Amino acid sequence: MRPQPHEATPLRNIGISAHIDAGKTTLSERILFYAGKIHRIGEVRGDVGATMDSHELERERGITIRSAATQVRWGDHAINLIDTPGHVDFTIEVERALSALDGVVLVLCGVAGVQPQTLTIDRQIRRHELPRLVFINKLDRPGADAEAVLADLRARVDPGAVLVNLPRFDDQGRLVGIVDLIDRRLLTFEGERGAIVRGQPLPDELRGPTEGARERLLEALADHSDAIMASLVDGVEVSAEEIIPVLRKATIERQLTPVLCGSAHLEIGVQPLLDAVVRYLPAPAERPRTVVDVATGEALRLDGGAAGPLCAHAFKVDAGSFGQLTYLRILQGRLTRGQRVTNARSGQRIKVGRLVRIHASSMEEIEVAEAGDIVGLFGVECVHGDTFTEGARWSVGALHVPEPVMAYAIRVRDRGALGRLASALGRFTREDPSLRVSRDEESGETLIAGMGELHLDVYLERMRREHDLEVEVGAPVVAYRESIARAVSFDHLHRKQDGGRGQYARVIGALAPTGAGDLGVHFRERLVGASIPREYVSAVGQGLGDALARGPILGAPVVGVTMDLVDGAAHDKDSSALAFRIAARDAVRDALRAAAPYLLEPVMEVELVVPAAAHGATVASLIRRRGRVVGHQALGDEARLEAVVPLAEMFGYAGELRSLTQGQGTFTMSPAGHEEVPAGLVPAIVRRHEGRAA
Repeated sequence: MRPQPHEATPLRNIGISAHIDAGKTTLSERILFYAGKIHRIGEVRGDVGATMDSHELERERGITIRSAATQVRWGDHAINLIDTPGHVDFTIEVERALSALDGVVLVLCGVAGVQPQTLTIDRQIRRHELPRLVFINKLDRPGADAEAVLADLRARVDPGAVLVNLPRFDDQGRLVGIVDLIDRRLLTFEGERGAIVRGQPLPDELRGPTEGARERLLEALADHSDAIMASLVDGVEVSAEEIIPVLRKATIERQLTPVLCGSAHLEIGVQPLLDAVVRYLPAPAERPRTVVDVATGEALRLDGGAAGPLCAHAFKVDAGSFGQLTYLRILQGRLTRGQRVTNARSGQRIKVGRLVRIHASSMEEIEVAEAGDIVGLFGVECVHGDTFTEGARWSVGALHVPEPVMAYAIRVRDRGALGRLASALGRFTREDPSLRVSRDEESGETLIAGMGELHLDVYLERMRREHDLEVEVGAPVVAYRESIARAVSFDHLHRKQDGGRGQYARVIGALAPTGAGDLGVHFRERLVGASIPREYVSAVGQGLGDALARGPILGAPVVGVTMDLVDGAAHDKDSSALAFRIAARDAVRDALRAAAPYLLEPVMEVELVVPAAAHGATVASLIRRRGRVVGHQALGDEARLEAVVPLAEMFGYAGELRSLTQGQGTFTMSPAGHEEVPAGLVPAIVRRHEGRAA
């Protein structure tokens, strides 16, 4: 029996995202403390680990590897919070979390500002059309500058970013409070861990800067409110009660982004951020979702209420030792323990067993989940992206999964452990769609491909710890691609007669490069008349795919190619889909060899922070690795460098950078696409590939 509706607690679903080391997990820990969820604050690299970094490897490495969910209360609101990784190797965790959320808190370092992973996260936020807040963190550090970060943010990420508070420094330049622009108050943070927020009138020396910043906020709001525009023109005071609803509406519509300031480490500015989450980010019902009817392809708009038919989205699966835990976002309706629901992808009917509310690594059994909730479901066989309904065949849509950039060849020392290896890899690929497993047909090796060294190293370590596997690892394999430089025509006849029915197919057309920046594969049917029966055209497209799977240089996938099918011929008796597929495959393979093929390699955007004294040596080291420096910035005693470097040249760079900077330099990488490999390097790459295959 369905539980009776009741008045729901106001809810917000938010994620916290940032470039690595911007202070995202430190901020999450303070949020849990001030909301009463924990009573002792942990630190990323402290004796008491951060609550949301509950996995053993996260605490050892001092980074977030997996997104972690919890629910807290702030005032009369419930907030479902997901802390996401900041390292680019685990960007799929951010992607999955954003698919379940209604808003984001984007954390920026007050010194470094916008960083490479910030730009990646921005693209993800835009893809999911999520409103956001920005928190400029670490304003207690030397060189921090909120205004400079705001300018960087507006120029590179979000021109609608507007400050709603300002940092307050004392005479020694120490961060001591926050100026609230909307209420014109100075906020200080006192008591245990800054838990007591005291508001007081502005000192005289802050009135000028506050009024100037408030005026800029009002000018931004005037574009979204005739009333505020009229007040500014007439010189009439604009109250907080007038500002908040206008800013909320503009934030939800993604026209403006409120920017707040503080230091999570010093416990300054976190509570105003929580107030802003409640004030400006949307409730679930304010972001109704669209689903697609699997049978008809029709798009349907959900109302997001508890009274509608159930629609629950499985945005993450975690195949743990106690069975698979499926993370669900309830998009509409109500899910109860014991209810029978349908997996819209497979059509399978299942009974809801254990339903839990998740707090990092611990769980609380619940009986019912309402529309808007984020909960866990045990014991259900499904994959990420599945949709559960009460019988309707609805789909939320496919998840954007980035392509791997590198791979390891692995094998187990004990052949008796092959079963455990297969089990481990099956579990990991169910959990992480950005991890790919394949078999190299030439060498017979098992390949695991992922987003970088750290990504793959984490799974190798998990094999050892969780599955008792000793794995031998080959040298890293870069995910090369191939393309072509010129267009070629083809006219290929496939004819085979060996008794019985033969095979006959002729294909005529052209193969051409797609143009700069387009690494897609396109098939265009431009037949005139009925030279090739319509039922065989799709087979020609399949043959194209067969040929492009292995290029002529390295056997890598071919990208950036367009095939035009313009003519051909068929035989009344001997033609078939198979014959046309083979003809197209062989025609394209021959054309590729004649089309000036070349090799593409993945390149990385690398950001380094090094002591100023090591600036020159660091630049020289990047140039030796075929890198090009595209930007640099002085940060007091440090320097920040931005460079584009081939991934193949970055293996082992961490040790070199430590040596160059006496252990003080750091770097992060994010994919920046593919570029052509210099012709002089191709033979050596081919020899290494052939040697590995042998």
